Amino acid sequence: MNLTRRDWFKFTGGAALAASLPDSLAATTADFPAPSDGHPLIREFEQPMFNLPGQFTSPVKIESVEMLKNGSNFFVRTRSTDGAVGITGTKQVEDFILIFQHLVAPYFIGRDARDLETLIDHVYRENYKLASIPLWCCIAYVEQSLLDLLGIVARKPVGALLGGRLREEIPIYLSGSDRILSAEEEVAVYEQGVPATGAKAVKFKIGGRMSRNLDTYPGRTEKLLRLAREKLGDKIILRADANGSYDVANGIRIGRLMEEHNYDFFEEPCPFEELSETQAVAKALRIPVAFGEQNYSLWQFDWMLRHGVMQIAQPDINYNGGLIRAKRVARIAEKLGQTIVPHNTQTGATSVNILQFASCTKNATPFMEYPWRSPQKAPAWYQPDFKITDGKLRVPDAPGMGLVIDPDYLKQATVVAKIDQPAKGAGTGSGSGG
Repeated sequence: MNLTRRDWFKFTGGAALAASLPDSLAATTADFPAPSDGHPLIREFEQPMFNLPGQFTSPVKIESVEMLKNGSNFFVRTRSTDGAVGITGTKQVEDFILIFQHLVAPYFIGRDARDLETLIDHVYRENYKLASIPLWCCIAYVEQSLLDLLGIVARKPVGALLGGRLREEIPIYLSGSDRILSAEEEVAVYEQGVPATGAKAVKFKIGGRMSRNLDTYPGRTEKLLRLAREKLGDKIILRADANGSYDVANGIRIGRLMEEHNYDFFEEPCPFEELSETQAVAKALRIPVAFGEQNYSLWQFDWMLRHGVMQIAQPDINYNGGLIRAKRVARIAEKLGQTIVPHNTQTGATSVNILQFASCTKNATPFMEYPWRSPQKAPAWYQPDFKITDGKLRVPDAPGMGLVIDPDYLKQATVVAKIDQPAKGAGTGSGSGG
């Protein structure tokens, strides 16, 4: 007998249980629609999104996964048994190597890369007790390398694999300024950055980063918010990121000052774990709240968007587990009439992921985050050069992630880890057996 979710709910006394729950919990059960008939008992926001197998004529079996290092730059390289190679740059790797080497990468060995959506779900379930940014980053790095491999095999950019390219150029907003700067110095960074890049939007750092209402020095934030509008004028879109600096009262106070000076969004006003605090701030303000860079639960993104914790979903493509999971967050937001602006701290070679994401995501806002300090010449070991022109970055046209790395540069890299055996007890073949 095949049980639907409603059958299960009835047979297990779920209705009586729901009636006994506090209103704040019982009410949420009505928020989630019944799963589609095609995937019973899989929640809607976890449903597969892409027909990757249908874009290939034969399996793409994963033979090995490697981590490489050249200087301060890390890469993940994947190979198929047919000799195809995918590679992607990474961030924040050294502290995660054991998780990558022993828990994540071995799971993919012997699997069919076309089953990538399912494999990502299953490697998480194998390691769910370690659910965290380090685990999801390791999954994201393997995923992006495999997407590069798949794109090269299919001769398509990743954006074309993941729903189809909608944009060839991505407008960016400048970020990456520093709280150690005075208000005047931080505004001056963007007084230089706007004419140098043609950017139409910028984001400032305010407060003290998880500081319990402390600022770098008294009055810095208030002065910065006013001075930025005065110096940059009314035509530049202004945003600000508090990195969890405030309690509710001060979050509302600062948010209203931002409203007074016509800021575009207020990012992470309260500590990221304190959802009710951020919710209270968001509901008290007219300015949209952007939130979610520390989050990696699809269920939580759904709940936060439905309950007014934020109006703009802001997952980090790495911290949240990769491009496919970011696309699932975008699907949640789109259904609810909201937008997505992924958090991003990467530039140059490692920023290609956010460009591929924005190229194929309908409800990505017109501006994607791009850190900027001062004009710098791109290193010679990769192409394209990711030069900002008229406030935009061009999405690479090459197959896969679109990054072309000098082979000699990779030859000079050290192999930090090489995995070519499956995880102990793991089967091979498709993800459906994981």
